Amino acid sequence: MSIRIITDSASDLPKSVIDAHNIEVLPLIVYLDGKEYLDSVTIQPDEVYKAMKAGSEVKTAQIPLSYFIDKFESYAQSTDYYIYLSFSSVLSGTYQSAALAYEAVKEKYADFEMTIIDTKCVSLGLGIIVVEAAKLAEDGASRDEIVNYIQKTMPHMVHVFSVDDMAYLLRGGRVSRSQAVIGNLLNIKPILHVQEGALIAFDKAKGKKRLLSKLYDYIAERGTKLDQQIVGIAHTLNEEEALEVKGHFETVYGTRQFIITQLGCAVGAHCGPGMITIFFKNEL
Repeated sequence: MSIRIITDSASDLPKSVIDAHNIEVLPLIVYLDGKEYLDSVTIQPDEVYKAMKAGSEVKTAQIPLSYFIDKFESYAQSTDYYIYLSFSSVLSGTYQSAALAYEAVKEKYADFEMTIIDTKCVSLGLGIIVVEAAKLAEDGASRDEIVNYIQKTMPHMVHVFSVDDMAYLLRGGRVSRSQAVIGNLLNIKPILHVQEGALIAFDKAKGKKRLLSKLYDYIAERGTKLDQQIVGIAHTLNEEEALEVKGHFETVYGTRQFIITQLGCAVGAHCGPGMITIFFKNEL
């Protein structure tokens, strides 16, 4: 029996990484000017962010229950064992839909078993754990060993974000209208992290230079053995800054393992173009 690792498109993993480790990715829903798309399947992040810059309305939705049921029924007819690592349940109903779908499929296939985990992680915070779980499966680790590793690692995944335009955070209810207007006028960049699965604003910086300085301080305070782990860097139409952050990790910490990618639609649609996000562990 093989162990298959499943995740959703909020993991933001590049296709090359997905293919290399035989990871199955289930797409969230993206609405662009009212038209429905499948995240990173029928629409790509570049298209979404360019449309946002042009003033288009973008919304996202969780994976439908019916989609999960169809998928899980196909898994029930396989000899493989499936572990699904989900986007944070605080930010999406996808985990709850997966759990409901599993119970529905169990009624039809009584012997069907799979593990569904609410990682409380976002973007490459989720993606890095997914990749490490897939590598464990490739190396022949048991189901219990993989699940135990995931559960042990989840609380130690650090996420730190900043956005370029606070108007997008206003739309998502993360800041007030006055904060967004004043912040943009004064070139204030909010800094956010993930706490118990929720995206929380906890600091701010004036201008890009000061922002990067604060991000680097945050990494120095919380990172552990950064030369021995995968660091994730995701951005929205902001590759130059992503590569600058990569250079900082290489120079200061000797980091050699990276996943660098465009932020997917599920998270990026709520934060807008110009975003930079960094992911690493505070304990190995």
